[in-house]
Amino acid sequence: MTVANARRSHGRAEPIPLTVLTGFLGAGKTSLLNRLLADTALSDTAVIINEFGEIGLDHLLVKAIDDNMVLLQSGCLCCTLRGDLVEAMETLLRDLDNGRVAFRRVMLETTGLADPAPVLQTAMSHPYLVLRYRLDGVITVVDAINGAVTLDEHMESVKQVAVADRIVLSKTDLLDTPEKLAARERLVTRLSVLNPAAPILDAAVGEASPQNLLACGLFDPDQKIPDVKRWLAAEAYAAADQGIPHHAVHDPGHGPGEAHSHDRNRHDERIRAFALTTDQPVAAATLEMFIDLLRSLYGRQLLRLKGIVKIAEEPALPLVIHGVQHVMHPPVRLERWPDGDERTRLVLITRDLEATAVKRLFDAFLGKSAPDQPDRAALLDNPLIPFGGDDR
Repeated sequence: MTVANARRSHGRAEPIPLTVLTGFLGAGKTSLLNRLLADTALSDTAVIINEFGEIGLDHLLVKAIDDNMVLLQSGCLCCTLRGDLVEAMETLLRDLDNGRVAFRRVMLETTGLADPAPVLQTAMSHPYLVLRYRLDGVITVVDAINGAVTLDEHMESVKQVAVADRIVLSKTDLLDTPEKLAARERLVTRLSVLNPAAPILDAAVGEASPQNLLACGLFDPDQKIPDVKRWLAAEAYAAADQGIPHHAVHDPGHGPGEAHSHDRNRHDERIRAFALTTDQPVAAATLEMFIDLLRSLYGRQLLRLKGIVKIAEEPALPLVIHGVQHVMHPPVRLERWPDGDERTRLVLITRDLEATAVKRLFDAFLGKSAPDQPDRAALLDNPLIPFGGDDR
């Protein structure tokens, strides 16, 4: 990440919004995709479908929408298939530029076994794709019947929930007993603890609409202005870090629901969501060193990082940063602060990484180290720290 080369938020063609649709096997991703594509709001959407196995089946269940569909076969969206994903996304762009197809949005449905991180990294780090696409958001579908067991048994499903911008609860219409309804409430509470900032939408009652699922990104696609407060949701992470339940269920037309006590299982305990804030302007070099060291030390454990930073050299022009594990999206410089809150705010979702470790590192770079903690110079001089050279 280079702050000096941060892009300005204007003066370039509007990138195509990319929505990643994920969720574990059998959660109902294809059913949701079908319903979304039937809505006129997605009539100009290209679809990329990924499948696990040699023979593709799911695409047969998705209604054809002209020729704007690409099927990726022979594997999950992991490192081995990233080249195929790049080729598919580039092919869509060539066809668009040559007038062979017309679309204004792309939806990518991953296989149920996929870790969403490689998908996000591909969209955020490829030198050409990052100019033409922008990540609009991650939608994770959770099965209301089997979701709790899936979270207990599969870490991939926990990560899918943790990095989501929107969570869709499916199959709630099949919960027909008091015991099943009570289990639903426990699941909803668990999801809200894993990801305190993501609205939880009930598909069976029509909440999983394009209006509620799309436009999750930094910029309002209609007004072309940043909506930092909604995108960051820093208050939700800060509340969760203090043990205050932000919400248990989200109803688009109502406020937060009641929270319930819940014993998090061993997978859940590995996920942390928290926020870092400071009123102190941060020097560009200090920010770069902090991010580089954070990636070197904890890259694999850093599921997602989002933030807006007050740079000391240009305090009137906030810097927006976004990363997935050790891969950082090119930073974006806004033309002004979008609201009256000019604090630096970073939100992090981590795995097997305590918030205190990151906070101490952040404080050290800001010169706020406690007497018994190393300062920035000590950290950078430590030969045991792989500063700037390890992509772990």
